[in-house]
Amino acid sequence: MPQPRMMLVVTGDDFGYCPKRNQGIVECFQAGGISNVSLLVNACAAKEAADLAKRNNIPIGLHANLSEGTPVCQSLQQASTLVNQYGFFHGKMGFRQALERGQLSMKQVELELRAQVRLFRELTGHLPHHMDGHQHVHVLPEVREVFAQVLSDLRIPYTRVPVELGLHSCTWLPAHLQRFYMQVEKDALDSIPVFKRYGIRWPDVYLGLTTMGQNMSIHNLQKALSHAFAAGPSDTTFNSASGSNQPVVTAELMVHPGYPSHPQEGGCGEGPDDFSQSADRQHELSVLRDPSLLALYSQEGVQLCAFRDL
Repeated sequence: MPQPRMMLVVTGDDFGYCPKRNQGIVECFQAGGISNVSLLVNACAAKEAADLAKRNNIPIGLHANLSEGTPVCQSLQQASTLVNQYGFFHGKMGFRQALERGQLSMKQVELELRAQVRLFRELTGHLPHHMDGHQHVHVLPEVREVFAQVLSDLRIPYTRVPVELGLHSCTWLPAHLQRFYMQVEKDALDSIPVFKRYGIRWPDVYLGLTTMGQNMSIHNLQKALSHAFAAGPSDTTFNSASGSNQPVVTAELMVHPGYPSHPQEGGCGEGPDDFSQSADRQHELSVLRDPSLLALYSQEGVQLCAFRDL
């Protein structure tokens, strides 16, 4: 068997989070380091991000947010199960805890997801071609069913299934992150039959948990790609564009390039988080547009693309 060629969607998450993030993401796209973005419609610089995507012809999807900032659905902004006493979402772990305790209304989750798609359409002029969840909320129990229903109803074809090959053998992640990612993986695996039932699609391979922030390096990315190549395509797919009989692996690499947020500028209503203000974003930006990484893609037969190209 010849080595599979790869169609790789490199998605810059959290587009719209702040002007510094927007600037870094656009520069990264222009340098060939990312091929796709995921927009937070409730973030403070979402309108600017949507305009930048139009101006630079950047393929854009929706980063559905149920955990950070405020809802976009007005009826949910004060008295709803999705927000705390201050009108903000419960947070990455708070959302999960409220869900475990049975305190979240799935009807309200659906209302908010549909409102975010509507706002995405207002900002961009089109429906998202893919939709995933900020902080992986879309694969959580109960939420995944509502999420899949919304995607199916609106004919949004692609999502993200964060099951990363090589996660279990990763030695550089701190214990608390490893535990969180293992739970994300379990939730994602449990989502697969739900997404299949609704006809939702996703790439063969997901990458990005082991290469976030300071853990992103050309060596670690090369390692992640080798895991993806070893897995091969999920079923026999062919590159019809080139007329080749070579099997094609489809993959998504989740990344977070940008410049550090100013402390008073950014976020989704509560200000930017620590990760956004750290040097990690700029580190990712530097690695992703490093000429030696782009050369590695070429050498390995990796072609960057958007979800709409799969």
